[in-house]
Amino acid sequence: MSESAPGERIAKFLSRAGVASRRDAERMVAEGRVKLNNAVVTHPATFVTKDDLIVVDGKPVDAPERTRLWRYHKPDGLMTTHRDPEGRPTVFEKLPAHLPRVVSIGRLDLNSEGLLLLTNDGALARRLELPATGWIRRYRVRVFGAVDAKALAALARGVSVDGVRYGPIEAGLDSRKGDNCWLTVGLREGRNREVRRVMAHLGLHVSRLIRVSYGPFQLGQLARGAVEEVTGKVLREQLPAEKAER
Repeated sequence: MSESAPGERIAKFLSRAGVASRRDAERMVAEGRVKLNNAVVTHPATFVTKDDLIVVDGKPVDAPERTRLWRYHKPDGLMTTHRDPEGRPTVFEKLPAHLPRVVSIGRLDLNSEGLLLLTNDGALARRLELPATGWIRRYRVRVFGAVDAKALAALARGVSVDGVRYGPIEAGLDSRKGDNCWLTVGLREGRNREVRRVMAHLGLHVSRLIRVSYGPFQLGQLARGAVEEVTGKVLREQLPAEKAER
């Protein structure tokens, strides 16, 4: 099919179908493992539709399911990755067996916990990770050290740490007990270890980090390690039409 034809790129199709991430799907194409209508696919820009016969490693691929979304209460001590080269336990190893293949929307590092959104739609995951979406990720953060309220307020203008420029961060002091304080932190970018690095820049050691919300979705009373699907009605209400149309 030509690029002007209707449909979507084959890597995106395979990602939504739960075969692999888009990057891994592109690798499968490069390795000659994907066939379209009995012909080996040679270019990742190949477009397909639900009516095409797509085969990966000799097995037909079903058309992608409707877009689905789950809230997961990630415990600390789990990596947010499908494969960890160091053999550490991962989020995806701990999920219930009945779930389809899912990807995370953003990540939480090994020692962080709280709300992790999961979806069967890789394209949706990438869109919702972008700062342009405008969604705030909020965290409860326990820190050790002397908290300077003015320094926290100044984060609203953004901050540079070790040559990396971070966008505006909302940060406020909730409570203090001795040298331990609880903060509420909100940000839109969610770069790797952003909260920990910014707090260290302020002379604060993070001893606990819990994500309590991601955009309109809340951790709420979801039990540690539990997974709960977001209903289709709520999904349609909370996502822009272009992202929930399937």
